[in-house]
Amino acid sequence: MSVAQSVEFIRFALDAGVLSFGQFRTKAGRDSPYFFNAGLFNDGARLGRLAEFYAQALLDAEARGAIRFDMLFGPAYTGITLASATAVALARQGRNVDFTFNRKEAKDHGEGGLLIGAPLRGRVIIIDDVISAGTSVRESVDIIRAAGAEPAGVLIALDRRERGGSATELTADSAVQQVQAMFGIPVLSIASLDDLIAFLETSAGAGDLAAHRDQVIAYRTRYGVGQTD
Repeated sequence: MSVAQSVEFIRFALDAGVLSFGQFRTKAGRDSPYFFNAGLFNDGARLGRLAEFYAQALLDAEARGAIRFDMLFGPAYTGITLASATAVALARQGRNVDFTFNRKEAKDHGEGGLLIGAPLRGRVIIIDDVISAGTSVRESVDIIRAAGAEPAGVLIALDRRERGGSATELTADSAVQQVQAMFGIPVLSIASLDDLIAFLETSAGAGDLAAHRDQVIAYRTRYGVGQTD
């Protein structure tokens, strides 16, 4: 997405309380100066606006040749709502595509199986909120390939661009980089840690928010994989 669109998304996430600043302990045991909780996109207006950002990111990426896609896949559970809402937003922009999602456990009655929605086919984009350990993506890729379809990429809301591991033992790459290397598919994001820092460094992030800039930069210096183009 463009810088302007990423800034707009960050402002939207802040206004919704999804993005917040302070002191937060991550699952890896790191003290993070910011926190992103996509579960707080929890009403119709917020979800609808979020879906518009996802849809636009897909259309922009397709227009510049970064991806090609025929349908969407939403991994349980967060991805279910995100993929469904993104399909609606795409249809409103004239791009009507199929979507499907999985259950955590196979249903043994009714239609049965693990999947709900359209049959997986063609080039499939996985829609999720973030990538932490990459487990959800690995499971999604296995499901898509088992159905004879092609995983064509992943779209997430925020790429934290930080190395994996614990607070003291770090991997060389981020979870996003590991997914890209393992499966050979692009991982796109609406915004990234670099966009967040740029936001805090500009007039768009002036005032009280600018006070968090140094802490976020220090966090990236310690745990980040570096700024990207």
